[in-house]
Amino acid sequence: MAVGHNFIYTHPVNIHALSKDERQHSDSDRVSTIEYSLLGLLKDRPMHGYELYQELCRKSGLGLIWTVRQSQLYAILARLESRSLVASQIVDSGPRPARKVFHLTEEGTETLESWLPQPAGRKDFRLDFCAKLLFARAAGCASALVAAQKGECALWLAEMRSRGAACPELSMDRLVYRYRVSQLESTAAWLDECASFVEAEKSTERGME
Repeated sequence: MAVGHNFIYTHPVNIHALSKDERQHSDSDRVSTIEYSLLGLLKDRPMHGYELYQELCRKSGLGLIWTVRQSQLYAILARLESRSLVASQIVDSGPRPARKVFHLTEEGTETLESWLPQPAGRKDFRLDFCAKLLFARAAGCASALVAAQKGECALWLAEMRSRGAACPELSMDRLVYRYRVSQLESTAAWLDECASFVEAEKSTERGME
């Protein structure tokens, strides 16, 4: 299954617009969503840096989630290579300059496969879950991912409702929690749409076999 088609829209994030704390967080030992996403793109086939950049510039797929400058992309690839998640080799391109082609290592494949089925955390939900779902569809674990995410969302919703109920009836705190509850209710409804989308996509694929 080609990634990037018939995917639910989310406003893209410019990696250069991240706050100082977020940039420091992305520079920590934790693999970031954009790094996992690059591993996902390399899962299908080896690609050189400009090919990956073109994927992120598309008006579909990951291009709806992330926008990354070309120079920043190469820095991220270098970081992945230093951590042995990807490897590269110089490939002769005939009359054109030789290119550095990246491919997944065994460790990179294992890292991607362990990330995909895990539900996203509340803080990184919008970016993390959308990227996971994009690649989980091709990996065959989209249904399990959505089910797990719906379970997480139900826990978040129960927590916010409980906190709101503990606040005085006429208070700003209760109003704020009501806002958070309404956001999570919308998220839960959207996850139901995701589940329906995944099942419809699977039915279509079965009908084409």
